[in-house]
Amino acid sequence: MITLTGIRKSFRVVRRQPGAKSALASLFHREYNTVNALDGVSFVIPDGAIVGYIGPNGAGKSTSIKVMSGILVPDSGTCSVAGLTPWTERKALARRIGVVFGQRSQLWWDVPIADSFDLLRDIYRVPHNDYNRSRDRLVDALDIGPFLNTPLRQVSLGQRMRAELAASLLHNPEILFLDEPTIGLDAVSKLAVRQFIREINAERGVTVLLTTHDMNDIEALTDRIILIGKGRVLYDGTMSAVKSSETAEGLPVEEIVAGMYKEHGL
Repeated sequence: MITLTGIRKSFRVVRRQPGAKSALASLFHREYNTVNALDGVSFVIPDGAIVGYIGPNGAGKSTSIKVMSGILVPDSGTCSVAGLTPWTERKALARRIGVVFGQRSQLWWDVPIADSFDLLRDIYRVPHNDYNRSRDRLVDALDIGPFLNTPLRQVSLGQRMRAELAASLLHNPEILFLDEPTIGLDAVSKLAVRQFIREINAERGVTVLLTTHDMNDIEALTDRIILIGKGRVLYDGTMSAVKSSETAEGLPVEEIVAGMYKEHGL
């Protein structure tokens, strides 16, 4: 189970006017703006659920995932993931979660993907028998075999994302955080990733928190959505309830969500 209660996180951002004179002045005196990335975020996700986590750019989605995975420490509030506090029990939590950032890689750029998998096996200390069984299943399910021995830098974006998804699951985590996992993928690769997410949820009960701007991903995988904007939870409910509302009758999901953004001034 994932539980967030009143999570707040702010950042100091340097404020500087353009131009050489301003750049020189900033060496001696800097001014800062405070950005409230998370402003009292609270929600509960039960075991085995797939939840869509949506919002415009800068809403706080990635910051939330970084807090839940122990990468960032919040300013205030409480968070429990699989019964652990992420930022104080990060090593123990790492064995129980998998994380995929669509614009970041956990694989090594210049070595074959198979070698990266072996390195992750050693990092997570997965027993060889369990690792071989898990790797073979993931390679087959995600059709990674044809490029398994190819360096990461030589594969396509769709192939890389399938390898990233497999890498995040080699140690059999209970919870999977997916931050834009289908960004830039073609239609065939998106369908393959969606199908695999459905399978691991149905077969192994893996809890999935999915962040994406592609509403087709949300419709295909989950009925519950959490809408976040300006660091606050604006809506937490079912997609079916949104689609069946009178004001949304006949509109595609993209327009419904765009209207929700506009309603909250996002």
